[in-house]
Amino acid sequence: MDTSFHVAPGITAIDTMMAGTSRLTSGYLVESFAPALVETGPAVSAAAVTNELRKLGISAADLAHVIVTHIHLDHAGGVGHVAKTFPSATIWVHEKGAKHLSDPTRLNASALRVYGRERLDALFGPLLPTPADRIRSLADGESVDLGTRRLTALHTPGHASHHMAIQDSSTGVVFTGDAVGVHLPDIPVLRPASPPPEFDPDLAIASIERIRQHSRGSLMFAHFGPVSSVDETCALAVERIREWTELARIATERTRDLAEIAGALREGTASDYAGLSDLDHERFEKLGGFDVNAAGLLRYWDKRREGPHKTS
Repeated sequence: MDTSFHVAPGITAIDTMMAGTSRLTSGYLVESFAPALVETGPAVSAAAVTNELRKLGISAADLAHVIVTHIHLDHAGGVGHVAKTFPSATIWVHEKGAKHLSDPTRLNASALRVYGRERLDALFGPLLPTPADRIRSLADGESVDLGTRRLTALHTPGHASHHMAIQDSSTGVVFTGDAVGVHLPDIPVLRPASPPPEFDPDLAIASIERIRQHSRGSLMFAHFGPVSSVDETCALAVERIREWTELARIATERTRDLAEIAGALREGTASDYAGLSDLDHERFEKLGGFDVNAAGLLRYWDKRREGPHKTS
């Protein structure tokens, strides 16, 4: 597969080559009078993304907007680098995420706790701060005007409270971020994305349904590329979230050991991964292994059992 490829009229997917691996994370160039990049990929991918934009004819002065679905480092980690390379671009993010792009101290520290230093540096790299005057917040239903088309924010919490899907007015496609999960194009598996600290399966399912209702074209996955079977994919995503959440509920009733909970997820979903190569498993692990997803589900069930009066 090429590093960039056409996915819809006026939309080109860019393989960010996350951690030097193809077909893991994609950004999208939306062509218009004022072109936009949806998702930057991680900091370690910033050079590959900016070089690909130049190959696509986008000079330093041309890129008008950068929009990220949420601030997790595999989606927004490259924002600071891209903002420096394209000084005319306005950076758009949900209002809850804006402060973390201008001061990423807490975000970097949180990622370090989840992944550890070696894994964090290899997969993502640190998020550089973006000047606050370059950042604009997007609320649900608000749009970024590109001149010949608009990109509209759909607040889709569940994966994270500040997660937004983005819909293109021209084609009707929806950039899903992590809301519908992880779908690698050559592997017949749809995996939920349930990382700590904010994963909520009920909100996630409602967000998937909202994306399904709004879509008038393909789903543009950040992991990875376009999927045209909207209803089928959204139904499967809901089924998988329910399955993983129930497996975690059963496991967390007997243990709080993260390795055991991850093992329960692995064993309970083994049939989904039958026949996959070691390389395929490695690609999923880079995007969020069973341990990371187990940590998010453990935190969810802990909060449920602590009750509504517990503050986090």
